Amino acid sequence: MKVNVWNTILQLSKERDVEPRIIIAAIEESLRVAAAKFFQHGENVQILFRPEKGELRVFTRKKVVEEVQSPGQEATLEEARKVDRQAKVGDEVSIDLPADTLGRIAAQAAKQVIFQKVRDAEQEKVYEEFAPRLGEIVTGTVRRVEETVFIVEVNRAEVVFPVREKLPTEEFQRGDTVKAAITQVVRGPKGPQVVVSRTSPRFLAKLLETEIPEVANGAIEIKDIVRQPGERSKVAVTSRERDIDPVGACIGVKGNRILAISRELQGEKIDIISWSPNPIAYAKAALSPARVERLTILDKNDKAMMAEVPSDQLSLAIGKKGINVKLASRLVGWKISIKQEATHDNPS
Repeated sequence: MKVNVWNTILQLSKERDVEPRIIIAAIEESLRVAAAKFFQHGENVQILFRPEKGELRVFTRKKVVEEVQSPGQEATLEEARKVDRQAKVGDEVSIDLPADTLGRIAAQAAKQVIFQKVRDAEQEKVYEEFAPRLGEIVTGTVRRVEETVFIVEVNRAEVVFPVREKLPTEEFQRGDTVKAAITQVVRGPKGPQVVVSRTSPRFLAKLLETEIPEVANGAIEIKDIVRQPGERSKVAVTSRERDIDPVGACIGVKGNRILAISRELQGEKIDIISWSPNPIAYAKAALSPARVERLTILDKNDKAMMAEVPSDQLSLAIGKKGINVKLASRLVGWKISIKQEATHDNPS
């Protein structure tokens, strides 16, 4: 049978960015499934499909016998002569799927099964593209605004940006540009799901890597990040090179590096902390920008410590709604309590 589907295959391939061989394989599979409704005795169905030459043939071969024992492999002389007048017992004949049936099946396959196979191939391509990029920042355009998520188009793929993953003061409308980090790539029943976030520590880590060359080249290592998105973050850093001040390098001249990142995060304050294996030293740094006079370990097993700060540093150490001390505790991994430093008046 002559068919004219090659141009359609090429067009579909270009539009969907899927190789022609995948579309051809989908057509062949759909023809094989549909042919089983015509050849109902378990025949070995063969498909000859050369779309570039316009050739399509679906057939089975059967041995001509006087009495049929196996309908899937044998045909009577009477049946055989319907397709080959010269057939005789002992010959093999090819029985083709009727042209009208073949044409109808081919049309249905093009509309249904091909679409599904192409969609499957597209989805696999999405997974293969995004799975190795976990943690990377991507930029996309909001295409739909739903109740709990924004659907963002990134490189012609739809990614999910949950409302809970935006910063508190942000609002997004259809057509807006979104910059976010890939936090999840999973295969699901409806295809791969790519999730992005602007509140994840990964987003801040990647922004730091983008803005600070010493982080990008590994001279400065980010040990940990904790965030109260949109309000405050604490980033613990260390350097493998003695001549590099990791805190100073991250902050930049007049704070230019960290300010650029803070602007991207809607004014979120970012404290760059010098990491230390010593919990006392680490906790002192973590309570920045407050100045700590004394730190005492209360319970080593429960990982509890007490920080004493001057009266003028008390509110700074605690932070708005307790955010500063909470973030410091999360960063260090110890429960930190704050108390005002005792003052001793000199007798007159």
